[in-house]
Amino acid sequence: MLSRRQKHILLKFFSMFSVVRGYNILIIVIAQYLASIYIMAHDKPLKAVLFDANLFMLVLASAATIAGGYIINNFYDSEKDLINKPIKSKLDRLISQNTKLSFYFVLNFAAVVMASYVSFNAVLFFSVYIFSIWLYSHKLKKLPFIGNLASAILTITPFFAIFLYYKNFETVIFVHAIFLFLIISMRELTKDLENIKGDLLQNYKTIPVIYGEKASKIMLTFLSVLTLIPTYLLLFKFEIGHMYIFFYASIVLLLLFMFLIWLSKTKIHYLILHSILKFIILAGVFSILLIDVGVILNRI
Repeated sequence: MLSRRQKHILLKFFSMFSVVRGYNILIIVIAQYLASIYIMAHDKPLKAVLFDANLFMLVLASAATIAGGYIINNFYDSEKDLINKPIKSKLDRLISQNTKLSFYFVLNFAAVVMASYVSFNAVLFFSVYIFSIWLYSHKLKKLPFIGNLASAILTITPFFAIFLYYKNFETVIFVHAIFLFLIISMRELTKDLENIKGDLLQNYKTIPVIYGEKASKIMLTFLSVLTLIPTYLLLFKFEIGHMYIFFYASIVLLLLFMFLIWLSKTKIHYLILHSILKFIILAGVFSILLIDVGVILNRI
């Protein structure tokens, strides 16, 4: 049996884990390493990538910056989340705003220190990244189009840190990035539809609030069609091993998404659509393993 104090500490831990969305950060860390092994540094021995101290510090700095970003985003969205996410908001509020802000500054400072281990350029990169996340949370996310664009760019920014580190400018990397960017852009717009009630009440000028649900659905359909372009290129113009399975499955899911979006009317409907896009992103991370199933044996 846990004591009252132990239960209190455990609740605080889960509250902070919820605020920083630890599950998302774990997925991003895994994605950065898989992208490094299979795409960015596919020509290097496996051990050279896994035990690269500079890469490790870049990944840690990314994780700290993203965690800080979730905290500051949670801080500014606390009133809106009471409407859109009442259960999660109740858990998040077990941690005081002062504690969250203190942790936010500690995480950002730690990110810069870890980046300094790699290079001065890395420090500049993460300093700009930290500022951009704050600017997005404070101002940009309340603006139509700009907020969605900024969110999608900030989401894929950790991969640019790895990209710049390895200086691999192969075309296939940019095509993968375009696919991910489009899926994330769709997810952000779907989230806006899902959270339209709270956004409207808190005067967030999102696309659904300003232009309506029909215009948002047209945009999502257009983005879905655009996503088929990098999918086609990756399937037929580049060598992606068995990852073709993922992209064929993505086509099916995107067609399903385009069909369901026009039937969706309630928050639960948009939540289902959001889940489809999240599944595509999550499956995409682990399907990187399919690019070369023999990598562990061949590159040790």
